[in-house]
Amino acid sequence: MLTLLSMFYYICLRRRSRSGTRGEALTSRRAVESGQRAVLPVSVEVEQYAKEVLDFSSHYGSENSMSYTMWNLAGVPNVYPSSGDFTQTAVFRTYGTWWEQCASAPLPFRRTPKGFYSKDYIELGFEEPVYPTAVEVFETYYPGAIVQILACSHNPFTQNPPTDVRWEVLWSGEPTKVLTPQARQFSPKIKHIGFPTNLLRLEVNSSLLDYYTELDAVILRGVKERPMLALYKMPIIDISDLSDSEEELSDVGGPFRQGDGKHQRTGNGYFDKLPYELIQLILSHLTLPDLCRLAQSCKLLHQHCCDPLQYTQLSLQPYWARLSDASLGHLQSRCTLLQRLNLSWTGNRGALTLTGFSSFMKACGPSLVCLEMSCCHFLNEACLEVISQTCPGLQELNLSSCDRLPPQAFTHISKLTRLRRLVLYRTKIEQTAILSILTFCIELRHLNLGSCVRIEDYDVVASMLATRCRSLCSLDLWRCRNLTDRGLTELVSGCRMLEELDLGWCPTLQSSTGCFQHLARSLPRLRKLFLTANRTVCDSDIEELAASCPCLRHLDILGTRSVSAASLKKLLQSCPQLVLLDVSFCSQIDMRIVQELSGLFPNVAIKKSFTQ
Repeated sequence: MLTLLSMFYYICLRRRSRSGTRGEALTSRRAVESGQRAVLPVSVEVEQYAKEVLDFSSHYGSENSMSYTMWNLAGVPNVYPSSGDFTQTAVFRTYGTWWEQCASAPLPFRRTPKGFYSKDYIELGFEEPVYPTAVEVFETYYPGAIVQILACSHNPFTQNPPTDVRWEVLWSGEPTKVLTPQARQFSPKIKHIGFPTNLLRLEVNSSLLDYYTELDAVILRGVKERPMLALYKMPIIDISDLSDSEEELSDVGGPFRQGDGKHQRTGNGYFDKLPYELIQLILSHLTLPDLCRLAQSCKLLHQHCCDPLQYTQLSLQPYWARLSDASLGHLQSRCTLLQRLNLSWTGNRGALTLTGFSSFMKACGPSLVCLEMSCCHFLNEACLEVISQTCPGLQELNLSSCDRLPPQAFTHISKLTRLRRLVLYRTKIEQTAILSILTFCIELRHLNLGSCVRIEDYDVVASMLATRCRSLCSLDLWRCRNLTDRGLTELVSGCRMLEELDLGWCPTLQSSTGCFQHLARSLPRLRKLFLTANRTVCDSDIEELAASCPCLRHLDILGTRSVSAASLKKLLQSCPQLVLLDVSFCSQIDMRIVQELSGLFPNVAIKKSFTQ
């Protein structure tokens, strides 16, 4: 068979030798016959920058500007080869591990594959589909966050909807910590794929970085004609391909043939003498695909692998590229006791439909307490209605960056009266819907309204929170544009249990009103406070935090012009639990002061970004 295939490829090589030399064709023939991967120089390599940013999970910037937003990755470099903190770059929302140490962070999911490192992503469209030969990423500040580069078979600029969308990993690696924050051109060795692409996806993990990673531009290099690839590829086993039909199952040890030609079944040895609970514990360490494969091995393990107790937690995010309605249908019968479900990043470009999602939720919804659906763009109003009807006990809901949901869809969330954690970061929720939610969901402990630009009056929202949600522990109002000292004062007076408060880039708050000092006096349990880019924060605010908030762990006062080294030293002395202090662009705090304070308080990560 190999000889026949080799002859076929030899004939193809002869036909294509008109576009290359005889020596090149013979070299490629030898490579094919020896089972190696070979690429013919059949066309000129095309170099292109990203045409458009199509999707992303988060960014540091505002929805209404270009500073620090993912949209800066489109086009030619704005900063490279310069290094440092520049507003013209693409910056994700967070970095390091401190974000996961906050009370508002969700619990990790069991069974997450060890090789899945991705925390954020961005998808980029290019002008022309090519067979990739190289991908180059311009990292201009704290490089090392990229962990995976993928290519998609779908042309995002075509008018025809895709019938079959295929993703292929070009390169993957572990998160790294580069020793220097200086700019670099990252160009890992990528594998060749069998389809042209003009849609790339970068996935990142910034957990090892000391500060925000900044990306400037991406180059896709490739050829328009298909290179010759290796003859054989290992088959990809998908969750939805795995069958549990009884005729495929046999006992462990299987039948063996006796001399009379009859089948004689052996026992299972000592394995089936193990306690049921012990076998369940052993299987709980398997990843989801391995569990599905093992279910096909024998009836005994099929019973264990399909036990609903194995599926009380289910994270499908690592398998976002292969998840479909068929996948959910395959898992549906096993998820009757499901309590925590992570569907983040899944279902896009037609992979999941309302029908498939609704059927699955009807099976697993009654026992769900946690539902993660970040960046699920298949969601529509009907999907949220299904969630509100099938998940009466839901306590956690994450719709982060579901920015294509229509504003009216969010009114259905108010029916989930047991909610304790609600994440609406970068959604189109409007004031009427959030007030309705706060009216009925009075058990809320954690609320994220970061970058919700359609809420007209945050003072009204703050007043409602103070009245209805007095047990609130964390509140994210990142980049809300119209919260005033009146709303903040009412908020902290009513929600005295607050431990985390993010007021970053809220320009209408002024220290001269005394609102920050009143905040410090009202919130003795405060552990995290972001006053990012508030130019008015002054020494009296810092000194009040030092006197009133001994539990403070994270403080961001980036950009203030009126905080001195003396007040910072007093804060560090009074807050022994402080582990993160961002004083970037604070005009009175230079690198010499940062080095001095770092020497006196080595347990505190004092951040100071730079430009050059």
